Amino acid sequence: MNKVKETAKWGQIPSHYRLKKMTVDIIYRLFRAILLFGLCFLILQPLLYKLSISFMGAQDNYDTTVINIPRHFTLANYKIVGTLLGYWPSLFQTLVILLVSSLLQITACTLAGYGFARYKFPLKNLLFFCVLLIIVVPPQTIMSSLYLNFHFFDIFGLFRLLTGEPLNLLNSVAGYWLLCATGMGLKSGLYIFILRQYFRGMPKELEEAAYVDGCGKLKTFIQIMLPDATPMLTSCFLFSFVWQWTDSFYSPLFLRNYNMLSNGVSRLGELFLQWTNSGGASAFSGASIGNVQMIIGTGMLMFIAPLLLLYLVAQRAFVESLSQSGIKM
Repeated sequence: MNKVKETAKWGQIPSHYRLKKMTVDIIYRLFRAILLFGLCFLILQPLLYKLSISFMGAQDNYDTTVINIPRHFTLANYKIVGTLLGYWPSLFQTLVILLVSSLLQITACTLAGYGFARYKFPLKNLLFFCVLLIIVVPPQTIMSSLYLNFHFFDIFGLFRLLTGEPLNLLNSVAGYWLLCATGMGLKSGLYIFILRQYFRGMPKELEEAAYVDGCGKLKTFIQIMLPDATPMLTSCFLFSFVWQWTDSFYSPLFLRNYNMLSNGVSRLGELFLQWTNSGGASAFSGASIGNVQMIIGTGMLMFIAPLLLLYLVAQRAFVESLSQSGIKM
């Protein structure tokens, strides 16, 4: 029936107008396809280039006829980077530290966001303004204060009274976890804002029904509010994990004594030069060694590979959280 109506509708339109409309529609679709292809190419081209040079031998790097496809395919670059970074031990240690950090950060931000969304308390607007200030002010602005605070860490003078000197939490995972647990970690203000907006959009009738059934505030929060907010919590957890994974500000300050991948990748060029100067090329018999840029590109691929795997595993919950945030926010 719809096809008959559509045919009748087109039959009433002059042929030159139909031709013009079809031409405009084809041009629009072609332009959209070219634009999308161009955008995707701009995004993926650096990654594809790094993937290409990671499989090149040293002779390919100096061969002007080799552009994107390696002529001497090799996995030596991955072996070298794995040795320089101590990849698998560093990967395990990084995963453990950042998983704990992300869980602590999302727990603190969820409690803060729920409190701002559902309760009234003195200086609420002022405190929320401070949260927004955390988002706006870059962390480099408070770097000196942060350094002094954690180098001479003390709580009302108790540590100095008991031990005679304050604690030094720099180069310690305890200081890093303390920042996350108190809602002052990397991008914590953004997570508090997102979760506050999400909880504000949830119906108050859910809480009222839970109170009528005899649930307290804590039980209502855990059994009623949190399950409904699972997609948004998953989204914030992924953001937290990814941003901490690529962090170059807090990691050198607190995690310098740990084998973090971000710290190793930032020094990969220096490590490679030291390795070649010490005769490390003989460690891989018959393996080709590329230049510094090839090694750094290979290291970046190995650095982001766990993030790509994480996204493939959690993409359904991530997309669902984004769609629900658009409705509730």
